[in-house]
Amino acid sequence: MNRIEKRFKDLKERGETAFIPFITAGDPTLEFTARLVPELEKAGADIIEFGVPFSDPMADGVVNQEAAQRALKHNVSLHDIVRTVGELRAKTQVPIVLFTYFNPIMAYGFEALAADCARAGVDGILCVDLPPEEAGDYNRIMSANNICTIYLIAPTSTDDRVELIAKQSTGFVYYVSRTGVTGVQSEMQASVRPMVEKIQRHKGVPVAVGFGISTPEHAAAVAEYADGVIVGSAIVRKIGELGDTPNALPQIVAFVKSLAEATKRRKAGAVSG
Repeated sequence: MNRIEKRFKDLKERGETAFIPFITAGDPTLEFTARLVPELEKAGADIIEFGVPFSDPMADGVVNQEAAQRALKHNVSLHDIVRTVGELRAKTQVPIVLFTYFNPIMAYGFEALAADCARAGVDGILCVDLPPEEAGDYNRIMSANNICTIYLIAPTSTDDRVELIAKQSTGFVYYVSRTGVTGVQSEMQASVRPMVEKIQRHKGVPVAVGFGISTPEHAAAVAEYADGVIVGSAIVRKIGELGDTPNALPQIVAFVKSLAEATKRRKAGAVSG
């Protein structure tokens, strides 16, 4: 059981929902990312997603695209990010997921990436554009190194595809709450809850919901039924606005804390573990 699996198990026993912030690694610098991660954990993050900067992030909206460009201007690479995770392990054991595209993984090499991630302490990888039907070797190599393979399920996914993805996902399934790319939205769609409950019926895999969750109210609403709440663009936007300035860290952390506290409100009827 790696850190992600253990964290979801512990939260389930306490009747709590995981809060999972997303940040772009290296935005505005890797040094800032390294300072931010322990503070996010203190603010209530259960798992942290590191977006790997990529030049063609087709699943990302403008906010995350701009963050990737800021990081790429400093030549932040997947190798740099893995190394940074290794350095962070002296300060924190918070589970860390890499959110990436297939090109950087292919360039790195499955075997080399899995081995380096295992040594550094990366707990899971979400490869946005790798179809599960074509992921046999990738899944096998990651599993052999105790790294969770996390896949996306969309609102348009068929029942057969939901079953396939749920079977291949380890750690958790990432449910995309809307069609389209990442970004904030004013309200959550009514279709999210029934789809999450459908996915949860497959082998009991935890389901975390992302794309569009941007306020404490959103987080609290989704936490009533999902196993995890993912917030990305709203946090990344604050980082972009504030940059690496003296007041940036406390302001970002205060916002993240408000989201985490909303997520941690106990589910109705949950029994304390």
